[in-house]
Amino acid sequence: MDWVSKGSIDDYMSIHRNDKNINELKRYFNSVIDWISSVFTDVESEMCGLEWGRLYEQYHKQAYNSAKVSAEVQKLYGDSYIKNRKGIFEYILGGSDDTKLLEVRIFDEATKKAVYATQTAKAEKKGESNCPHCIIGHDANKSKVWSFGEMDADHVAAWSKGGATSAKNCQMLCKTHNRAKGNR
Repeated sequence: MDWVSKGSIDDYMSIHRNDKNINELKRYFNSVIDWISSVFTDVESEMCGLEWGRLYEQYHKQAYNSAKVSAEVQKLYGDSYIKNRKGIFEYILGGSDDTKLLEVRIFDEATKKAVYATQTAKAEKKGESNCPHCIIGHDANKSKVWSFGEMDADHVAAWSKGGATSAKNCQMLCKTHNRAKGNR
């Protein structure tokens, strides 16, 4: 009922109180289920309980290649950094842009190492610390080049405030500054 009424069950029931059958309701329900089945050929337990009516209304006019969708679902299911498997389906429907749906907060090793290498090379050229926070500090670490193991990956724009877990939003900080930074 919530799907077909778009969240306004009382209004829907009032409008259809004199209907002789539930054909409209059945048609809508079947349209949603058929659309889901055409987009997602794999059935996963996390699909249960999703807001399929809302997702249908938002995304059903877009074309999807079910083979590509299936490959993407399998790839995302294999990613150990994804904390919210229920979010995979809306993530894919929305064009694989909103990583918040996946609750991905951890940078992978390749990203951390690449950011570390770039940041360290720039710092060494300038003769300053590879921790951007040490540079602005008043201590002896202004020119310290930290090893990879002495640093943590940090979201420049906080993940909790919409910052992506991507190389563009990653910086390496010494462990002391990363812990002191918090959620800023």
